[in-house]
Amino acid sequence: MIPSAGFGQKSGFYDFKVKTLEGDQFDFSSLKGKKVMIVNTASQCGFTPQYKELEELYEKYKGELVIVGFPANNFGHQEPGTAAEIREFCTKNYGVTFPLMEKISVKGEDMHPLYKWLTTKDLNGVMDSEVKWNFQKYLIDENGKLVDVLYSKEKPGSDKTLAWLSE
Repeated sequence: MIPSAGFGQKSGFYDFKVKTLEGDQFDFSSLKGKKVMIVNTASQCGFTPQYKELEELYEKYKGELVIVGFPANNFGHQEPGTAAEIREFCTKNYGVTFPLMEKISVKGEDMHPLYKWLTTKDLNGVMDSEVKWNFQKYLIDENGKLVDVLYSKEKPGSDKTLAWLSE
């Protein structure tokens, strides 16, 4: 006997709904058919200049890639700002136009459910990982499958990212 399609399935990437920095609902099902880069961001980090590279990548691959930023204050308290302060900082200093979501926790007891999914093989079906610092990037394919994780030192436009985008 073949089980029904919904039998035993865990929630997938497209089941998540989050709030934008401005408090609006953002439904990940709207990302179907696009590659997605999820990145935890911070305004006072040595990797903060990656905002510029993320925006350049977003502009260059608009239509096929969506970058979704999640400000987080988990590492060295490097994102202390309010939603309004984060938006102003990102717009004024880096011209960020890619979607920014509300500030969340990406590790620990209060880890956001999306990051539990991203970091837990039992949930994502691909790999376990740990968010080690700000500007860690998770790559999701057009079908909502986790493909890879890029740690903070790897630039948004790295060879690995460009190879993934050309697949």
